[in-house]
Amino acid sequence: MLEQSVRVEDLNILLVEPSAAQRRIIISEMQAAGVRKIDGIANGSDALAAIRLRAPDLVASAMYLQDMTGAELLTAMRQQSVATDDIPFMLVSSERYPGNLEPVRQAGVMAILPKPFRPRDLQTALVNALDFVEPRRLELDYADVEDIRVLVVDDSALSRRFLLQTFAQLGLERITEAANGAEAVRALGEQRFDLVVTDYNMPQMDGQRLVEYIRNESDDPTVPVFMVTCERDSVRLGSIRQSGVSALCDKPFDMQTVRSILSRLLN
Repeated sequence: MLEQSVRVEDLNILLVEPSAAQRRIIISEMQAAGVRKIDGIANGSDALAAIRLRAPDLVASAMYLQDMTGAELLTAMRQQSVATDDIPFMLVSSERYPGNLEPVRQAGVMAILPKPFRPRDLQTALVNALDFVEPRRLELDYADVEDIRVLVVDDSALSRRFLLQTFAQLGLERITEAANGAEAVRALGEQRFDLVVTDYNMPQMDGQRLVEYIRNESDDPTVPVFMVTCERDSVRLGSIRQSGVSALCDKPFDMQTVRSILSRLLN
């Protein structure tokens, strides 16, 4: 496997934090972790303007800014232009309530770093960012990665886009999208896939019902099903595992975990 040429010290980071004191603390922690280039900005509007002028390698943002939330900043980045929609985004926040974190998880956050954070947690998040800045192609033993046919099922268009970008960085090119389980069933009836990647919480047919359909009613009951979800309820997660899902991963996820899971499922 090729080693990365980009290092933590090469990262150009934009920090969006309304508190001047918190900006100083976080910048100091990042510098201690080896980051050399950090720009601090107080609000979302100025951040978007700065990103348009020069795209950073990583945006690290608080959840609650003066003019918008971190989720709204991430959504604006994803919708602003092609140049900004794939910039890795890390949330640095003391927010713990799952309902408030759901929008930023769905929009494709790379990592959620809690306040206060430990130096090793910051280091892990920065190393994960390197995988997004300089992605490495997925290596398979028995197939060419560009020939793998993937069905991505998620009711969030932003989440689908983030997954498509992530898989494209790994070399997966033949990707079909579905906005819910019902659309996925139709797609499965039209062609065969080597992998199904699905969310859990979706309208019409959720991820668990889709897995049960694939395992019990479809023409290809052995296709690997990889579920990427924000779900935190342990009872529901246990039920999902029993339904026949091949692998389960949280949102946000790190590229190393996804690469490992895909290698196992596709090999």
